[in-house]
Amino acid sequence: MKRFRWQILFGLSLVALSALLYLIHYVIFRDSRHILIYLIGDIAFLPIQVLLVTLIIDQLLSGREKRAMLKKLNMVIGAFFSEVGTQLLKSFSEFASLEDQIRKDFVENNDWSNKAFSNMGKRLKNYDYRIESQKGHLDDLKSFLLEKRSFLLGLLENPNLLEHESFTDLLWAVFHLTEELAHRVSVSVLPDADYQHLSGDIERAYVSLIFEWLNYMKHLRDSYPYLFSLAARMNPFDPNASPEVK
Repeated sequence: MKRFRWQILFGLSLVALSALLYLIHYVIFRDSRHILIYLIGDIAFLPIQVLLVTLIIDQLLSGREKRAMLKKLNMVIGAFFSEVGTQLLKSFSEFASLEDQIRKDFVENNDWSNKAFSNMGKRLKNYDYRIESQKGHLDDLKSFLLEKRSFLLGLLENPNLLEHESFTDLLWAVFHLTEELAHRVSVSVLPDADYQHLSGDIERAYVSLIFEWLNYMKHLRDSYPYLFSLAARMNPFDPNASPEVK
């Protein structure tokens, strides 16, 4: 209640000031009819004023704030892909059975139009990822994730990321995989049940990572073409990727 005490006092003060001004008006002009005409007119306009302030102006300001927030979030997402995400895509692809299919869709087609982004998003949902944790280099993946653990923790502590649910889910999936690997002294010899569990953890992180990478590439193409050019040349699904402009 104490938090709102000053608002209540301020509101009562404004009402009292308004009543005082109306009283001064009556004392000077002795015209209650004129006061009532303007009072009722002001009250009649009040719903329209509420509409303008709360529904239109507030929505415009909220939209502007949301765009500014998304811009900051995309900067964080860009840092993630620069530091961790791109390398993770390369590492995760070693465990995937559809590596050739993804390479065909993301590399050979080389189409970054709106239609291509939309079609790619639909195809990603229908992929049979079939991750096999014994197929790739778990030791290298473990070392890389442990090296980036502090960076991932720093991202998770960013309160702005609460506004981006899907990216937050990706961070949690990657961080969970990091913890699973960190708690195993050796990942070279594990029970089959452990390998199956790790396969599920890798698949969860891999699927989220691909979708976020696709959204990030679309953002770069629309907002920062010069950054998009480099990101497209360094396509993590292309084994022959090179920063050189051809």
